[in-house]
Amino acid sequence: MGQTPADKFHEECGVVAIYGHPEAAKLAYLGLYALQHRGQESAGICTNDGTRLHCHKSMGHVAEIFTSEVLARLPGSLAIGHTRYSTAGDTALLNAQPFAVTCNKGRIAVAHNGNIVNAVELRHELGAGGSIFQASSDTEVILHLLAHSSERTMAGALREALLQLEGAYSLVCAAEDRVLVARDPHGFRPLAVGEMEAPGGRKAYVFASETCAFDLIGAVYLDEVEPGEMVIVGPEGMTRERFTPERPRAQCVFEHVYFSRPDSVVFGRAVEESREEMGRLLARECPADADLVVPVPDSGVAAALGYHAESGLPFRQALIRNHYVGRTFIEPSQAIRDFGVKLKLNPVRHLLKGKRVVLVDDSIVRGTTSRKIVRMVRQAGATEVHLRVSCPPTISPCFYGVDTPNSSELIASSHSVEEIRRFVEADSLCYLSLASLRKAVADHRHEYCYACYTGDYPTDLVNVEELIASSQKRH
Repeated sequence: MGQTPADKFHEECGVVAIYGHPEAAKLAYLGLYALQHRGQESAGICTNDGTRLHCHKSMGHVAEIFTSEVLARLPGSLAIGHTRYSTAGDTALLNAQPFAVTCNKGRIAVAHNGNIVNAVELRHELGAGGSIFQASSDTEVILHLLAHSSERTMAGALREALLQLEGAYSLVCAAEDRVLVARDPHGFRPLAVGEMEAPGGRKAYVFASETCAFDLIGAVYLDEVEPGEMVIVGPEGMTRERFTPERPRAQCVFEHVYFSRPDSVVFGRAVEESREEMGRLLARECPADADLVVPVPDSGVAAALGYHAESGLPFRQALIRNHYVGRTFIEPSQAIRDFGVKLKLNPVRHLLKGKRVVLVDDSIVRGTTSRKIVRMVRQAGATEVHLRVSCPPTISPCFYGVDTPNSSELIASSHSVEEIRRFVEADSLCYLSLASLRKAVADHRHEYCYACYTGDYPTDLVNVEELIASSQKRH
């Protein structure tokens, strides 16, 4: 990850769903393990054995939460799971997903990835009607809408609930004998469909935010849940239906820039392919008279490989990332300059000494971490540091499931590229153009959302001021 948690965007979460496998809980656990990068604060799994809903959720990492003993207490052949990132001050277990309730539709559990922009209004309306909320997550709003629906079937109730939502969601829902999943009409967040063999030669269906979850459990990727589509898997098999008319697609381009693992297929395209192409186009647009290309690990590696391939400059992994940094650590009482960055990254001095370095990263948010990394490379002996960024300047916050600072904290919203260059102390700074980013993700039909780079939002925002105020408190 090119930046530290305080200085980087964070995807809100990852979701998985399993139907038709006797070890559904274990498969959901493995799927969440593969999606750990999408959220490190909490995780949860709910299963249904046909008579009861069984849930377990906790703060922490997936592998810490789901021991063999815990998984043994989650029986059933269907499961949904969730791993969550939450922002400062909002890490309470109450907000961990999935959310579960018993109502006139039976026992239901729901988890989602994204952000419902009209959640505040819906919450007020439901509250006025007597609904009691225990958490501050907008996922709980979805659960209340389901419970309040006058529709008799789960599919009907979910359809009615979805039609009231505005914003971004890839949603998984467990009922007593079926799994239901849905994706918002614009398709902001990804949701893939796969299948695998279950004991007895039967077919099991799986859903996940990214296909890397399928690889770990031996599932085969089929396709994406389409924007505006609801998929129901039950005893009668799989049915797919569109619950709303098609709208212009707005797939989050930052999934390809940073969020998703490079070994995933997201929105039907290989992430590694997109990132390497970003690097190649960056080398064409922003050449540098330098000696070597160095990625900011891990998210800058693929783009740096592309930059190296196009420029012919040697590729060197001269920054080593410590992958074993826990969620908490003991900081020395005496001040150590830039301790947080040093904890995660360390330079290979003999590769950098006396060299002119092209440093490739995926994004700059506030700029403070980029400055620390540039200083680190220079202190290791580099004579020049040329910073190259594989996306355009980030000027606007996101309201569709990405935890971004508000505009005042985004350095590119109020500073020129030259001012940012001086702030991060690089010899030169260059960003990938929007046109090249579009080309890198093969967006020939204008199906991606670039709002964080343009300020042009694809939906009518609800209560913009309130959304901005709450942009650091969601989920």
